[in-house]
Amino acid sequence: MRPIPFLLAVAIVAACSPVDRRATETFSASGEIIAMSGGDGGPANACFTCHGLDGAGDGVSVPRLAGLDAGYLQKQLADYALQTRSDPVMSPVARWLDDEEQHAVAVWYAAMPDPAAAPTGPPPDIWRNGSPQRGVAACAGCHGVGGEGSGAGNPAVHGQPAAYTLDQLRRWKRGERRNDPLGVMAAAVAGLSDAEMRSIAVWLETAPTAPPPASDAAIASASGPVPAGPAASRGPRRPGR
Repeated sequence: MRPIPFLLAVAIVAACSPVDRRATETFSASGEIIAMSGGDGGPANACFTCHGLDGAGDGVSVPRLAGLDAGYLQKQLADYALQTRSDPVMSPVARWLDDEEQHAVAVWYAAMPDPAAAPTGPPPDIWRNGSPQRGVAACAGCHGVGGEGSGAGNPAVHGQPAAYTLDQLRRWKRGERRNDPLGVMAAAVAGLSDAEMRSIAVWLETAPTAPPPASDAAIASASGPVPAGPAASRGPRRPGR
């Protein structure tokens, strides 16, 4: 009988050894580790590779996550996983995360400092006042005068790259993005011209940052995970997960 190579013998013993569940739980529970490693999805799905170590995005088309409401971030991850907000990059990434992991990474980014933006001029009139004669509601009514938001349902939108914001507004208008409760955003952008959407996006990119007001929704969003989605929406999991 030929001797078993030493490294192979070690691998066999390790494979037969019980899994250290404490190590696994620690790996899954840390939002930082998930953001930096990709969790079950591996390094190719690590959040920081696109959103940066500081969660500020790339300043072009990748949005900042730092300082956004945890409930909002978690909902977006759940929507990506369920493809109610479909994206060729984010949907596969989100499907690797279960509900607890989505919550952990959302809380991690929400706790990061909101990167300051350079002060700019006053917001476009359409942002502050809307256009009642065209049935366009004022954006400031939900997202704040400075784009600071007002909790999970009305997220902060200031400091995002103009290209990203304009792309999202166009997606809402074309019906390609539909994960807004009760179709609020679809209705809000329906009457906007492309020039108005562009002016909003450019202004928001350098809007002065301000902390969102405290709200019951925002507080509740950070206290626990959203309900689990259908199991079929999840990516492949490690055995026993």
